[in-house]
Amino acid sequence: MLRDGERLDELNLKDLVIIQHKDKFKFGMDAVLLANFVTAKKGDKIVDLGCGSGIIPILIAAKTQDTFIYGVEIQEDMADMATRSVVINKMEERIKIIKGDVRGLEKILGYEKFDIVTSNPPYMLVKTGFDKKQKSENIARYEIYGGLEEFIKAASKLLKFGGKFFMIHRTERLVDILYFLRKYNLEPKKLRFVHPYVDSKPNLLLIESKKGSQPGLNILAPLYVYEKSGEYTKEIIEIYSKTQLEEE
Repeated sequence: MLRDGERLDELNLKDLVIIQHKDKFKFGMDAVLLANFVTAKKGDKIVDLGCGSGIIPILIAAKTQDTFIYGVEIQEDMADMATRSVVINKMEERIKIIKGDVRGLEKILGYEKFDIVTSNPPYMLVKTGFDKKQKSENIARYEIYGGLEEFIKAASKLLKFGGKFFMIHRTERLVDILYFLRKYNLEPKKLRFVHPYVDSKPNLLLIESKKGSQPGLNILAPLYVYEKSGEYTKEIIEIYSKTQLEEE
C-alpha cells in the first residue's frame, strides 16, 4: 500500500492513519482547525475542495454520522495517496476522492446538490520564483489551478440554497474573501481570527458563509494557538481531541 518515500502517520483519533510523502505537501494545523470548525447534520452531503492528502474528509467522516464526502484534488499523485488512505481506514462507503479541477466541478458532481462545502485553498497569489522546489508544494500554496474567486464560485455552484461553506485562509485576504462571498451569494455568517499568541496579530481566519442567507456576521472569540511557553493552548488541545462535530 505504501510507495517509495511515503509513510503512515497516526491521527490520534479512532485508530485512523494517513499516508504522507516526505517530499510532498503535508497537512498542517490549518486543515485540522478547518475540519473542527465545520458543523454538520447527520446525512449531510459534503465536498472538500483541494483535499490534498485527504485529511479534511477523513476527519469530518470520523466526527460525523452518515455523512458522505467527496474530496477533490487536482494533483494525481496526491489524489492517489488520499484514495489509499480512505481504503486503509475502511471509509470507502463514506468518502470518495476525485482527481479533478474545482473549475467546472458542478458539471461532474451536480449543481446545488450539497449541504456543505469546505476548503483550505492555496493561500498565495501566483508569482515568479516559487518558494518550494517541489511542484506539489507550489500547487498547494499558490493559486496555480484556480484562485480564491474560483474556489468560492465553485462552492456556490455546488451548494444547495441554505448550504454552508467553511474556509480557512490568511487574514490579509479578508477583503477579497468577503467581496467574492457576497458576489456569489454566500453570505458571511461566522468569522474567527486565529492568533499564534495572545499578544500577536492574527495570521489566519476561519469563516462560515451560507448560501442565500440574510446579512448578519457574528465575530467569534479569537483562537490562540500557543501559550507564552510555546505549548499549545487548552483550546487547541481540545480541538485536536474533539471526537464529534457540533450539529445544528
